[in-house]
Amino acid sequence: MGKRKAKKRSQSTLKTTSYFKRFQVKFARRRAGKTDYYARQRLTLQDKNKYNSKKYRFSVRFTNRDVICQVIYATIQGDVTICSAYSHELPKFGMKAGLTNYAATYATGLLCARRLLTKYGLEETYEGNTEHIGEDYHVEAADDERRPFKCFLDTGLVRTSTGARVFAALKGAVDGGLDIPHNDKRYAGYDLQDKSLDPETLERYIKGGVVAEYAEEMEEEEPEKYQEHFRAYLAADFDPTGLEEAMEGVLEAIREDPVHVKKARSKPADAKSWLPKRLTYDERKAALKAKLEKIVADA
Repeated sequence: MGKRKAKKRSQSTLKTTSYFKRFQVKFARRRAGKTDYYARQRLTLQDKNKYNSKKYRFSVRFTNRDVICQVIYATIQGDVTICSAYSHELPKFGMKAGLTNYAATYATGLLCARRLLTKYGLEETYEGNTEHIGEDYHVEAADDERRPFKCFLDTGLVRTSTGARVFAALKGAVDGGLDIPHNDKRYAGYDLQDKSLDPETLERYIKGGVVAEYAEEMEEEEPEKYQEHFRAYLAADFDPTGLEEAMEGVLEAIREDPVHVKKARSKPADAKSWLPKRLTYDERKAALKAKLEKIVADA
């Protein structure tokens, strides 16, 4: 019989006790997959020669039922939000359903921009793009006036592909008068081969024309599926086939009054409390006196 070949030892380095002693865990939000710290570092670090001037970012986030647009700056203690807008506010302006589509995302970005400029008294100086919303727009500084409000787009973890909704929020904010560095390569309607933007296609997306066209086609061909697919629109008495016309009124209403009014909150009369009520010094003194008097009386 031939001699057996000896097994080759693995060349990989063994992890020793020293390795595990020095192992440093990643940040909690990185472990949870919630924050891209590579991007966050570049969105929050400010040059030292800017003398602690704030670096603002326009943050866009999506949930299953909502679109959230916020303007934020970072501090050592934590992030500070100076303005926010949510798509669940849009029914107030006339958009009753479809609060996460491309048109709703654009409207939320526009609402956030107009609300922020109104807060700082810049709403008349920088009105933004009120005509030809299908074309790319860059705000220009007005002569002898304050400069436009500048911030940077924070997309989070979403995939930044051409036609993504996150760029609809960017377009809304830019049209609303914010100065956000960008180009038109990721808008819906951009042709990657011709390297040009089709303004008509982008405007159709912004006004919900693609949704209206789809709803109209489905209503004719598959009425049952239409009733199920657009049930939220129908329940709110909001015709999806007329979305394009309705969006014009929504955008006008946002520009007329973007300010958020806080609701007056009052404590309910019959509020329940399971904790004992905290007594004042005089109340505790009186209770102790009564207790001592009772002991003396019983004796």
